[in-house]
Amino acid sequence: SPCVFSTAAQQRSTGDECGPEDPRDEPKHPLSDCALQHKAIKLEEQVRDLTERYRKALADSENVRRRTQKFVEDAKLFGIQSFCRDLVEVADILEKTAESAAEEAEPSNPNPTLKKIYEGLSLIEAKLQSVFAKHGLQKMNPVGGKYDPYDHEIVCHVPAEGMQPGTIALVTQDGYKLHGRTIRHALVGVAVESQE
Repeated sequence: SPCVFSTAAQQRSTGDECGPEDPRDEPKHPLSDCALQHKAIKLEEQVRDLTERYRKALADSENVRRRTQKFVEDAKLFGIQSFCRDLVEVADILEKTAESAAEEAEPSNPNPTLKKIYEGLSLIEAKLQSVFAKHGLQKMNPVGGKYDPYDHEIVCHVPAEGMQPGTIALVTQDGYKLHGRTIRHALVGVAVESQE
């Protein structure tokens, strides 16, 4: 009982000498040895169960932390994805305009203004591509490579003259990747065996 233990503790703390205790004087504990062992086994099982739950909870929280961190990193990398899609359309227009100006600014044409416009457009196009590269946006150059449905969209088939069937023979619209992820498929023509 709690009284007996507190009295003994008070005697020891006050400095009273205690003689050897007679085992007959000890109070009998209400639980037997068998019951104590059974209770100890149950407590050990509970400790194991709680330890296992704790480990699982730690692992789950670590997985959630990693997924959240990956989500944040992806958001940083690919948050500009829709902006890039819009910007590559501007790059297409700029490229087509520069090509048209190049055709008109041939050496046979004495118009110096047209030549300056072409040079200016070429500089803008080069700068735009360097800005793209700085931010991880790259133009695909698939001509001569194998067709990949994740990167290319077939718009036509062309006879395989000097090319292996299944390779890309022409590109009608450039494709772009942002940090390795395709944000716009390249529109391509694939070489096929000519049927004669």
